[in-house]
Amino acid sequence: MPRPPLDLTLYLVTDTTLCGALGVPATVAAAARAGVTAVQLRDPAAPDTELVALGRAVAAELAGTGIPLLVNDRVHLVGPIGAAGAHVGQGDLDPATARALLGPDALLGLSAQTVDHVAAARAAGWDLDYLGVGPVWPQTTKRDAATPGGLAVLREIVAASPWPCVAIGGIDADRATLVARQGAAGVAVVSAVCGGPDAGAVAAATRRLRAAWDAAR
Repeated sequence: MPRPPLDLTLYLVTDTTLCGALGVPATVAAAARAGVTAVQLRDPAAPDTELVALGRAVAAELAGTGIPLLVNDRVHLVGPIGAAGAHVGQGDLDPATARALLGPDALLGLSAQTVDHVAAARAAGWDLDYLGVGPVWPQTTKRDAATPGGLAVLREIVAASPWPCVAIGGIDADRATLVARQGAAGVAVVSAVCGGPDAGAVAAATRRLRAAWDAAR
């Protein structure tokens, strides 16, 4: 079967701590109704069994929406969760091994921070669907994130990449407009959506981001 369609316009990366009392599934559900186009499940601290349970709850919320769910890093859990694919970083499982585990019909994304990362991916012939580029600006969500590259590096990577690029790192509604001008296919956010006190706040934050992107494009 063909790979699921992938719209990178507004890509939500989950954070279990930030989602707090509202919870990841409810946060994803509210964001999905308000304009999110892709979701990545990320919880590095959760054991596999807990991540599978959480992933299945999120997948249930996304059922019938056409919004794909991707799993961060743990490629071996894509099947048990029922996700559409995975996302790996530069220090995670290499994309060739990840693709072999996923098979040809799943989505696969790769983080890239430099043009050299793009060149290496092209030279290796990896079967990817998109690149996650960043952090663009300083952020506080991921403690081991690379040094922010700014808009200039984002623009260079977008120009060098044969794959669509989604920008991440310190992006809010105002900065989404700047990202759109660099040719990126979309923006990925964590704290800009996660952490709302209720579903209404999550939906409002999502709508602001989506409106800013749509207006810029």
